[in-house]
Amino acid sequence: MAKLETFVAEPARLSNAYQNWYRFSRNPTAVIGAAMVIVSILAAIFAPYITPHPEHVGAVVNFRARHLPPSTEYWFGTDNVGRDIFTRVIFGMRISLLLALVVLGTAVPFGTIMGLLAGYFGGWVETVIMRLTDIALAIPPLVMALAVAAVLSPDLINSMLAIAALWWTWHTRLIYSITRQLRTHEFVEAAETLGASKFHILFREILPNCVSALAVKTSLDCGFVILVGASLSFLGLGIQPPTPDLGTMVSQGSAFLPDYWWESIMPGCAILFIALGFNLLGDGLRDLFDVQEIK
Repeated sequence: MAKLETFVAEPARLSNAYQNWYRFSRNPTAVIGAAMVIVSILAAIFAPYITPHPEHVGAVVNFRARHLPPSTEYWFGTDNVGRDIFTRVIFGMRISLLLALVVLGTAVPFGTIMGLLAGYFGGWVETVIMRLTDIALAIPPLVMALAVAAVLSPDLINSMLAIAALWWTWHTRLIYSITRQLRTHEFVEAAETLGASKFHILFREILPNCVSALAVKTSLDCGFVILVGASLSFLGLGIQPPTPDLGTMVSQGSAFLPDYWWESIMPGCAILFIALGFNLLGDGLRDLFDVQEIK
């Protein structure tokens, strides 16, 4: 009998997966966003193999090629010391994606656990966690990131710490709201009646119902984290030269506007491309999962 139930349930799961894929593929916004994200990730992974001048990632100087406009040899032109901007943009995309991966890889699990605990247990646990969350939410993330990055030495690790210091709060608030609604549902009460552990209820009963909202929120946050990281670098508090960073490249290139526009416009377009891709993907996932509102 158990084998028969497994046999019947498997096509149902496949059918649901196919239906989700069909709905996603019929959404042009989601498909375009997913394509942009995939292109960005693949370009970052294979950067050493697809860039024409990978040696220009470091402190290379070629004054004979300074400020060259876009051409067949230098697709995005060259910067003020003769380095290929296309190569540095692709490697800069790798830094931006790594920043988003580490920040959200830290903030999302921590914020999710805090939201589950506050929403399910209530009482003093809820009061302590949510008051800390409210205090953190009162501080703009960019301002906090600027403060942390200014106190610590500006580099990639400190930029990650600065951004992750407050980013968990948004996920705590989201999961807290969902958990409060779910803790009185029948399936949670049934699990409690059967003597299920708190761990089981939180992570096997409630958490799976939060995954769709988390996926949408995380996708949207990727674009925002990249923008905040680029803002820190633009102000000189992020990744330091000669390491290629999109925000730093925009800042350095702005000194040569409007004559050598490509030195800031090209890395700026790369930031736009990545952030827009994640935002479009997040909108598509929101429509797919029918998530009404992400706070």
